[in-house]
Formats: sequence, structure tokens, C-alpha cells
Amino acid sequence: MIKQKAWHKVSTIIISAMIGLSPLIPTSNIAAAAEPTVTLTNQEILTSGAVLKSYVWKSMRSNKEISTNAKVIEVDLTNPYVKVDVMSGTGNQFTKKQSVLGMATETKAVAGVNGDFYNTQAEGVPMGPEIANGQLMATPPYLPGFYSFAIDKNNVPIVDLFTFEGSVTAKDGAKFALGGINKTYYWFEPGGEHSMIDAMFMYTNTWGQVDRSNDGETVPTEVLVQNGIVKQIADNGIIDMIAPKDGYILRASGKAADFVRQHMKVGEPLKYDYQILPQDPSKTYDAKNFKMMIGGHTILVDGGQPAEFSREVDSLCCTRSRTAIGYSQDQKTAYIITADNAGDSKGLTMKELQQFMIKVGVWKGLNLDGGGSTQMVARPLGETAPVLVNTTETGIQRKVVNGVGVFSLAPQGAVKDLVIQAPSVLFLNEQAALSFKAYDEYYNPIVDTGKAAATAQWSVDPAFGSFKDNVFTPTKTGTVKVTAASGKGSQTAEVEVVGRNQIAGLKIDAEDLALTEGETYKLPVIATTRSGKTREVPPELIQWEVKGMKADVQNGLMKVQSLTGVTQAQLIARYDGFSTMVTIPVGQDKVWYDLDNYAVMTLSSTKPEAVSASVYIKPDASNNKYLELNYDFTKGTGTKWAYAQMDTGIQIDGEPQFIKMKVNGDESLNALKTEIKDNSGKIYYVELAPSLNWKGWKLVSADLSGLNLKYPISVKSVYVVDDEIGQDERAAKGKIDIDDITFTYKGQVTAPAKNSVGLTINKTAVTVNGKSMTLEQAPVIVSGNTLIPIRFVTDALGGEVRWDDKERKVTVIRGSKMIELWVDSPELVATGQRVTAEVAPTIMNNLTVVPLRILSENLGWKVTWDEKTKQITLQ
Repeated sequence: MIKQKAWHKVSTIIISAMIGLSPLIPTSNIAAAAEPTVTLTNQEILTSGAVLKSYVWKSMRSNKEISTNAKVIEVDLTNPYVKVDVMSGTGNQFTKKQSVLGMATETKAVAGVNGDFYNTQAEGVPMGPEIANGQLMATPPYLPGFYSFAIDKNNVPIVDLFTFEGSVTAKDGAKFALGGINKTYYWFEPGGEHSMIDAMFMYTNTWGQVDRSNDGETVPTEVLVQNGIVKQIADNGIIDMIAPKDGYILRASGKAADFVRQHMKVGEPLKYDYQILPQDPSKTYDAKNFKMMIGGHTILVDGGQPAEFSREVDSLCCTRSRTAIGYSQDQKTAYIITADNAGDSKGLTMKELQQFMIKVGVWKGLNLDGGGSTQMVARPLGETAPVLVNTTETGIQRKVVNGVGVFSLAPQGAVKDLVIQAPSVLFLNEQAALSFKAYDEYYNPIVDTGKAAATAQWSVDPAFGSFKDNVFTPTKTGTVKVTAASGKGSQTAEVEVVGRNQIAGLKIDAEDLALTEGETYKLPVIATTRSGKTREVPPELIQWEVKGMKADVQNGLMKVQSLTGVTQAQLIARYDGFSTMVTIPVGQDKVWYDLDNYAVMTLSSTKPEAVSASVYIKPDASNNKYLELNYDFTKGTGTKWAYAQMDTGIQIDGEPQFIKMKVNGDESLNALKTEIKDNSGKIYYVELAPSLNWKGWKLVSADLSGLNLKYPISVKSVYVVDDEIGQDERAAKGKIDIDDITFTYKGQVTAPAKNSVGLTINKTAVTVNGKSMTLEQAPVIVSGNTLIPIRFVTDALGGEVRWDDKERKVTVIRGSKMIELWVDSPELVATGQRVTAEVAPTIMNNLTVVPLRILSENLGWKVTWDEKTKQITLQ
């Protein structure tokens, strides 16, 4: 669906990433500017005071130009109708991680990104401080160079280093320092001391689980305090509850636990005092007046220049997805930034991120959690809910601990405009339900548009179609204007209506299908119009023909009924008389390892030695056996591997082209690979899944055909790998299940018969494989093009010819090729693509003759021409 949006596309602006140049330079000066460059491509108003801008970064890496897609939310901090705040987990609680989209939906944010770093092996709480809606949620860690972003009561943004001071005071006046509020365990730098040893921490209702920093290093003593009174003390134990809203729980160990035993008693009062302070005592920030605060990591930009990294960034190396936040020199604009590392978007290094931030206007800014955590969501104009607007690195929306949200504070305003939601292309006789969204003067959605849509007046020129309520049925091709009027406003959108004559190509998206009996497959049919637009044809408009196998196709879904004796299948899809065909070779699957009928000896192994792993054969509820691979990557350094090691003495029959297996994933985000050993002894490391980002059983596969294997082959192992880069983003412990390791032996498309036909211009004599025969119509030359009798020649060369008398259309199928021609029309369709011949097919002596060149080019015929004898040989 393409929505008519009331956001304007900006003229393309090239921004030099050369430090020290003006942020914006004219396009004409690009040649003089140093690489890399940043191009502003478009912008969209999200709400009053917030704009989403899209950029493309281009630079040279290893002598190749790369590009990276980046998005920036600019927030006007002087606008009273918008605010930037922190979103926390689920239900405003830590330990209950949630995707950015989930948090934004829950908190009704207009937009948002992921926030602070967190220990993926711990409970799921931010490493840095957090203030949300003016309430302290977590305190800063005692870590050097750990910057935070904040906004004070006057909407002035701040990027700086902060620390924490706090203590509790018992009834007898004794005091003990607090290590922090709602913190998990970490290690002090540079000494590496454990944060929980001899320390006392406070946990509020924001901490959403009973276990409080279960670090495995210290034994907790916990104290429940409500309304300033000690209610319970668990000596060398935990209090089995989440802290109440009117109180808190202290976790003490070592010397702190001794303090509890010596100075606290149930029923006695207990006081606390704490504050967040700038590390620089000359700064006068009052954190009690901060509206929001979120921790990050290293500073990136200071004074509009790249800052020296305040923390080590070796673990953030390479080109990754990035998230960052900062503000402008006049402190009136906040910049919330993401850059993608997925597909054709090649991510940014930390230094490139610095350059990018400067060139989009950041004066001072810091790094937020990136990599697989990077997510940006935004609410489209007129919509009530946000959507993901970037492409995540792992293909999933990772659950994170917090995020930065953009919120509208505007009242409901007067209607400003409507946004009609309609496809940019409609097909003849399609029944398309159109809708619209309204937005007000503050660019916020009108929430009662559902009711308005029900009573809206939809209109269109009757020559092009009709409406029934909001359902439009086009009956004529061309550019159609549809109008919606609700009494609150009106809007018109242009829609292209297409039929056969407007289609340039039709394609069945099924080339990579591996057919299996009893399985159901989706068969999308994609149309490309003459104007270059593409859209899937609604399944109900497609007529299907299946050749070569037993299958049923209904509403775009094909169920394979039988493949017995089938070597190839052909699917023909037709829309409005325009056809396309795909030929699918039917391969053979052989299950090699299923543990119920056949398996090989399997053992566990690891690299490095500190990693642990184990394998077990387990039965499911129906007693089907599968292999369980457990792994623990918590020890050791560098990249880590856990193997299900198999007996390589057992070789695989034949020359399989694919390997596939069922895998029960664990959402660890680690990679899954297999080692294949070929007959020369060479080991191939084949990726089955770049990220174990799912739970439940799933079929994974890998193509072996391009590896140049020396057959026969054997499977050395299936293994989980945790790459050194981005290791903190993946689970260090987990287990996967493996079943039905299967090899697919690729089928072959049947080659057409190798016959030979000899023709002579203006003569009816013909030879087929050397045998003399007579034509009813001789080949002729018209306007420099040779026309031949199509049915005779196709039959002789081993093809199929069909005649449609109503349309005066000839269909020729030969091998994997199909061509359709209309008498007296130079336009034809060759395997789904519109082609124009120099002369049109015609009728001679009641026989259809067609141009030879167009047939040979599109059916794969080999043509030999003898100028002296005027003889043509077709093969």
C-alpha cells in the first residue's frame, strides 16, 4: 500500500562529511567536497515539533563505494507540544525487556529508538542512569567516561558525566553508603572489583522481579522498608517479593550485611538520602529538576567536533548498526539517530558515526546501544500507531531495557488534512477497500476517523468505476482520481488502473521452491506496469494452470497432492489474458540423520577449551527422537564454538545440491553453521542461519551447489558460533534441537527434443529430421522478416501450440519457455515479458504465420540461414 502523505520531499542536499566544512553545501559544489558525503533524501512531519529525516551516507571502503541508510528524528525543544522522555521495559519496569515498538505502543510515543547498554547475561536493566517523566529510575554506575543525555526543567539538553552519592541512616544514627539504585552487578574500572562486594543497593518497584542482582558472587541479606519503617529482614537470604510502591528493598552483602545486623531492627525507622551529581564539581546541574535522563556510553561529538572516545570502543568496532543522541549548538534541537547495517546498507564505524552526527547538526552527543539493538519506530502521518522505520541488523526487533521516546503534548486540534490510503496501482475489476486518515493542526491523528470513514462520501468518475461504501471497483484503465469527503475535509488521490495492455511483465515468485508432497506454498504473482510500478496481483484475479504434477491452487496457495514420477512441474498464471510461466525442477529429498531410523555417532566438542557443550538424544511427546545441543559460552575469550561432532567416515550418497534440517531455535542470536568435508579433505563452513532469532521448530537450509565440492562428501559437524564482534548482544547460554538432516538432489529441467526442421523461402517442401514433407503454407518474407507456419514448426521441434479463437491468440510452450502472440498485433508476451516484433503475426491460407526472429530469440531455437539457397534450418 502506498499512502498519500502530507509530507514534502525535499530537494536533494549533499552534506560534506569533511570535518570543519559548513554542514550544508550546494549540490554544485560536490566535486570540491571531500568524501564521504551525506544526502538528505526526504523528511516527514511526525507531530508538531518533531520531524523524521532520512539520509544516505556514502564513502569509500577498500576502494569500493558503499552507502548506509540513516534516519534522524529532530525534536524542537522550544515547542511546548512535544517532549523527549525515556521509555522503560514493560509496564515502566526494568527486567521486563520489550522491543522499541512495544514500548512506544504501550506509552503512546510518536517515535522512539533503543536506549542504554545493558548486560545481556543479567536481569535486563540499563547500565547507566535513568530519569523518566521526572522520576529517578536508576543511578549512574561508577564507571569512567560513561556519558548521559538529560533534559532539565527548562528544556535545556545536557550531555555530561554524572556520579551518585547516597546513604541510609539507621535509628541509632549509623550511616552506610548506597552503591546505587536499581543496579545489577558490574565491575569497577580499572581495578575490576565486583560492585556487589561489601555493598548496599536500593531496589524500588521499578525493579520488576524478585531476584535482585543474583550475581553468584555474593550472599545477599535483604531489608524491606515501607513508609520509612523496617518491615522485614532476611539474613543471608532474599525477600520473596517485588519492592512495594510505598517502599523499597535493600540488598546488602559482606560489610553492608554486617551493618544491617548491627544497626537495623524490624519496626525501627530508616532514612535515606541520595543525589545525582555532575562529576565536575564546577557544574551546577540539579538532577532533581531533570525531566529525563538516559545513560549511553562514550561521548562522540563535543563542540561540533569529533570527541576523543571517553570509553574503550574495541568491543564496538567495525561497521555496525548505530544509535546515538545529541543536541544542536543553540541547545534548541535534539537529534535522535540510527544507522543501518543490513542488506545494501553497510553500517557505520564509530568514527564515521561521529562525522555523520556533525554533518546533520549535532554539537554535542553520545553513543547509545547499537548493533542488533538498533531500532527506530515512528508514527506515519494520520496513523495512531508507530511502525518500525529502520531495518534491524538481525532481522528481528530485539527486546531492550529502555528507549528514548518522542511524545506529543498537543491538545486535539482542528482538522488540517486527510490522508487517503490506497494502492498506487489497482487492477481492473479488483475490489479495493480504500480508507483515509485525518490529522489535525498539530499533525496528530484524528482518532474518530473510523466513524468518519463509515459515513465518508467516496467519489470517482463513473467512466472509471464505482464505489460501494469505501470499496472501489475499477472498470476502465488509466489514471483515476478518487475523492474522500467526510465533512471534516476532503482529499483526492491519483491511482493508476491497469489491465493487460498496461502490464509490461508478470512474474511468479516461485523459482526457489523445493516441492514436497502434501505441503502448501504461497505463489505471489508480481506485475510490473509500463510505467515501472510493481505490485502483487490480488490472488483472486489470477487464473492458474498446473502442468506436470497434481496440485490445487486456490487464492494464491498451492497444495502439492502428488509428485510421483514427476521430474519437473510448470505453473502458468494468467491475469486479464496476460500470462507467465515458471518451470520448477522437482528434486529428490533423502533424510540422512533423523535418529529414529538412521543416524551417525555424534559427540560434543568446543573451541576454546573453556567453552562447554553437551549433546543428548531426546524424545518429544510423540516419541520422535531429536538431537539436543547445549552450550555455555560464559567462559573463554574471542569467538566461541559449540559442536555436535559427527562421524566423517560415513559419506553422503551421490551429489546433493542442498542440505536442510529442522532446528528448534533458542532466540540466542548466535549463528548456526555446518562443516562439510569433501572427498579432497577440504572443510567447508556453511551457514545455515546467520542468527538463531526464533523459538520453535523451523526448517533451515543451505545451497551447496556453488561450493565446487569434490564428491562424495560427509558432514563433520553442526555447530553454534558466537562471534567475538557483538558478543555482548547475544545469549551466552542456550540449547538448540536438531532433527531430520536431509540432502536434496536437484532435479533437472527436461530439455526439448533435439529435432531439425529444414525450410525454404516461398516453397512448401520441408524436411523434419531429414524426412521430406509438404507444408500447406510456405515461409515468406514480409518487410524484411521471415514468417513461418507456427503450428507445423513447433510440433516438429517438440513443442505445444494452443489456439484461442476468441482472442485470435497463439500460445507456444517449449521446454521452460512460453510465448503468446496475437494475430495482427506486433506485441507479444514471452515468458511473462512484453516484447514487440518488427512485424505482426498474420493469417495465410487459414494458417497462422509468425516472425521467425522473435520465436527463435524467445524459444531458444537455433537458426541457420543459407543465403544462396534461401534455406532455413531450425534446431
